[in-house]
Amino acid sequence: MDNKAKSPIKKLINVTGTIIHTNFGRSLLSKEAIKNVEFACSNYINLEYNIESGQRGHRDQLTEDLVKELTECESSIIVNNNASAVLLCLNTLAQGKEVIVSRGELVEIGGSFRIPDVMRSSGAILKEVGTTNRTYLKDYLNAINENTALLMKVHTSNYKLEGYTANVGIDEIVALGKEKNIPVMEDLGSGALIDLSKYGLPKEPIVKDSIKSGVDIVTFSGDKLLGGPQSGIIIGKEKFIKSIRNNPLMRCVRVCKMTISALEATLRMYINGKEEQIPSIAMITRPIDEIQKVAKETATNLGLIFDDIAEVWDQEGTSQVGSGALPVESIKSWHIVIKPINMSVEKLADLYRNAEIPVIGRINEGCLLMDMRTVYDDEMQDLLEISKEVKDKICCQV
Repeated sequence: MDNKAKSPIKKLINVTGTIIHTNFGRSLLSKEAIKNVEFACSNYINLEYNIESGQRGHRDQLTEDLVKELTECESSIIVNNNASAVLLCLNTLAQGKEVIVSRGELVEIGGSFRIPDVMRSSGAILKEVGTTNRTYLKDYLNAINENTALLMKVHTSNYKLEGYTANVGIDEIVALGKEKNIPVMEDLGSGALIDLSKYGLPKEPIVKDSIKSGVDIVTFSGDKLLGGPQSGIIIGKEKFIKSIRNNPLMRCVRVCKMTISALEATLRMYINGKEEQIPSIAMITRPIDEIQKVAKETATNLGLIFDDIAEVWDQEGTSQVGSGALPVESIKSWHIVIKPINMSVEKLADLYRNAEIPVIGRINEGCLLMDMRTVYDDEMQDLLEISKEVKDKICCQV
């Protein structure tokens, strides 16, 4: 009976080197977001109620002004994830009609969800143009007919084509759309609100730039580079947003007050210049010298714990953003390396994974690697205590 009453949800210590880890719940929420969620869950709130008019409103009203200020869009909708956002837009604007997309942008996201499959489910008809590695504006132009409903561009946020390639910029697609009176939709995937290149990271498309380019509808995630709760954000021209909001499917993909509250607080942090306090952004931009210091101190302590059971040292390594963001880019980091002496590294990893607080690292060349980028002071003592328990279990098995 007691075991049944225990929650299956467990805290993990993530030392995999993947910051936004899909299997671990993606982005950690900021303290402000958590506080906002607690407030919303503890009180009746104006979720769908317009206080000024006394009439029913819509849920997006709580984030609308923030999204407008951050992206310069006319209007916005919040749904439960970006795949839903794409599905809803296509179903509203292109059901039974053709959507032109470059063959090189037919992405597959996690869990084998593919753009062609999402498009098929929406009722839209996929019109592929170009080749996998080279697509030109003339390919879009030649594919346009009386049944064309949308020109669509998809940011390949989880892979990158390099070498002999050619693609059409969003400015050119927008110009063609205006010439032919066909709306343009862009799926940005990860969706960065700020320029991360100022932190030494590769430049990702910024949501505001798509709106400035004249794109009619833009979709992106709220829980990846943005750093909020799992959600999909649709922004763009008011006339299109209004049609999308009136789609009966909107009821199926709408978000609850917890998601709205967490997202609202996260967006407000960007407005107030506090984005560096959002956990995902803080981890992505964490200074390498700080990570190195933590790794060296921890490696010394782990060396004392494991003594003659394992060799322990620290070394330079790399982290990745994760969840399909910045796919081929790595971020310089610092690792702890544990090489067991008289047991397999798989067994060592298993002992860490089955601890009271599971510690999840990665195995490489017979060693267990622990990336310290995502570990902060409040978890360091836990890591050391767990390591002592792991050492004791090893000794008992010898």
